[in-house]
Formats: sequence, structure tokens, C-alpha cells
Amino acid sequence: MSTHRLAFIGAGNLASAIVRGLLAKNVCPATAIACTSKTGGTAQKLSAATGITFEADLAKLLAPADIVVLAFKPQSLDTADPRLAELTTGKLVISLLAGKKVGTLAKFYPHARNIVRTMPNTPAAIGAGLTSFCTRRPLSAADRTTVESMLDALGKYLEVDEAKLDALTALGGSGPAFLFEFVAGLREAGIAAGLPADTAATVALETVLGASRLLARSGETPEALRDKVTSPNGTTYAGLQVLTSRQFRDTLKETILAATQRAGELSRDG
Repeated sequence: MSTHRLAFIGAGNLASAIVRGLLAKNVCPATAIACTSKTGGTAQKLSAATGITFEADLAKLLAPADIVVLAFKPQSLDTADPRLAELTTGKLVISLLAGKKVGTLAKFYPHARNIVRTMPNTPAAIGAGLTSFCTRRPLSAADRTTVESMLDALGKYLEVDEAKLDALTALGGSGPAFLFEFVAGLREAGIAAGLPADTAATVALETVLGASRLLARSGETPEALRDKVTSPNGTTYAGLQVLTSRQFRDTLKETILAATQRAGELSRDG
């Protein structure tokens, strides 16, 4: 008989990242984790790759589990197996479903002992993410340890009021895409300045990586480090003048506000 205590419903990229992180950090053994997925294919692959249990039968998956992680597509919430309402009785439910509020989740899992809504970002896939989370009610000491251990497997985490999740979705969730676009812009600019495409791509990437590490480790503000690079009337100054004239910060602000507004629209539906 299976003795797993952690059950994943859905076995995509985020579920895989959490499982691999938990195993890598020795938070729990593979025998303590089981998973399933809609067609079974992704769950079977995750099981084969990590040694966790694959269990196609939902009742058998959830019966021994104390913690249930919802890792399927958000749009599938409405059509998920209705037995989940009873099968999650007394269990801690952790949701990875983007845009689905705690109140909505509580309607589907009314007998769960608590519900945790999370908002990971894509760097979580390599253990470098930032996950915001909120809860239906205050976590017990044991459940807090469990939740924080799981989220630590994805990178850093931050507990917030649910009202802040739309803004955090825009900044932390969508933010990587905006950074990727910035790096692509640097690459294209390097090509325009006469560099070969592969050289421009390498320099753009390594510059952003190095600058980000310096910022993280120095303890200084971005403005302080910017000023250390900028000589009066030098090359950096010339470039910054263009960014200022094009209202670079205002553009970023509008970008985040637009994403925040859309996150709010999606969560109202959820």
C-alpha cells in the first residue's frame, strides 16, 4: 500500500520543478510523493524520471495524502473531477492555478483544512524563482513548514495579502518576459552597432547576468551602481540621455500597470 503524503494533480513544468527541488534538497524522499495527470502521460514521465509514484486512480492517489498540489491548467478547474470536493477533506490544498482566487478555490474544495494560492514565475523551473502566496486562513506551524519547504524548492518566496497578487503577478510573474524582451533589444542594438549576431547575443546575455549578480550581491541600489558606471559626458551618460528622453521608466511603469490591470480582470473571472 502506498505511503505517500504529497499528491500532485497535474505533472507539468511547475510540478516537475517542485518535485525535483524537493528531492534535490532532501525535503522528502521520492516514496513520499505521488502524481497523476489528465491523460497520464506527463505523470508517468515524471514518475520514471524521479522515482515518485504514478497513480492513475484519483481516490487511491488522494487517500493516503495529507497535502494536495493543484498543478493542472487553470481553465480545467471547472471541469475537474467533482469527487475532489470530498477527496480533499481535511487536507492542505496548494494551488498553482494562475488567476484562481482563494474564495473560488474554496468553493471547489470546501472541506480542505486550508488553501494556499501561489503565484510562481518561470525561473522557478531552475530553482531561481520568486513565488508569492496567500492563504485562506492562517497556517498552522506544521503547514507553514510544509508550504515554505515546497516553495523554497522553487527559489525565494513571499507571503502577501491576496489584494497584492495582481501587482505581483505583473511584476514577478510577467517580469521575466519583459527582461527577456530587454535582452533581445540589447542583442538587436548590438547588431545595429556592427557586431555579429552571435557576439551580440552573448554580450547582451552575459552583461545582464553579470549586472544582476552584482546588484544582488552588492547591497547597493540600482541607481548607485548606475552612477558608478556613468562618467560625466561619457558613453554611458550618452546612452542614459536617450533612455531619459524616451521616458524609459514611464514606459516600464505603463507596462507593469497594464499587466496588473489584466491580472485583475483575469482574477475577477476566477
